[in-house]
Amino acid sequence: MQEPSAHARRRPTPFADPPPLPGPPLLRQSWRETVFAHWALPPEQVAPLLPEHTRPDVLDGLAYVGLVAFRVPATTAAGIPVGGFGEVNVRLYSVDGYGRRGVVFLSMDADSAHNVLAARTLTGLPYMWSDVSLRSRGHVHAGAVRRRLPRGGARGRWRFTVGERMDHPGPLERFVTARWGLHTRHAGRTLWIRVHHRPWPLYRAHSWTYQGDLLRAAGVHVGDREPVSLLWSPGVATGVCPSLVGAPRT
Repeated sequence: MQEPSAHARRRPTPFADPPPLPGPPLLRQSWRETVFAHWALPPEQVAPLLPEHTRPDVLDGLAYVGLVAFRVPATTAAGIPVGGFGEVNVRLYSVDGYGRRGVVFLSMDADSAHNVLAARTLTGLPYMWSDVSLRSRGHVHAGAVRRRLPRGGARGRWRFTVGERMDHPGPLERFVTARWGLHTRHAGRTLWIRVHHRPWPLYRAHSWTYQGDLLRAAGVHVGDREPVSLLWSPGVATGVCPSLVGAPRT
């Protein structure tokens, strides 16, 4: 897929099936047993947390913050196996001047020290070395995270039940899952890293309980409100490739 010209300014791209990557993926992963918990927020609350030259992506005037947890059974970087891990992230949704929609990660907890170090160094993503536990028994799933570094850092614990499959996801479900890239600030530039995977197979989730300060530590405050969207997926296989065109100045 051709990158936008240097002077193009576009409306956000539609939520369609993922476009093909421009070349072989540099990173391959599987994201398995994924939970998506989301809360609605005013766009002006999240705008200061986004990388330079991006703005909040909104649905019906609202921005969303997500708490997302999943297993990564294996990772291959440039054809080299580098292991698997559990991950828990806090994320927002962005769009740049080219109309490229993306995810912005505020925190990314993972229980693999070498993968954390490599990702922080090469991409600037906010990975942190943490203890991550993800468990399931039948339809009941639970997880917990405790940040190792910095010491005394954030932690969280949750539990939920998987319900019925969603054969026709609605606008909100597409908004928070049909994301084919991410924005990150690294080496003085806001980059867009392309991600390719099949659309998520989604199930409704219920009976959510949560204790912790992961969102607050990331700079987002939702109080004691329940998520407005709670989803689960058995997972997808992904390929990742950086774009050579950064976000334009706004």
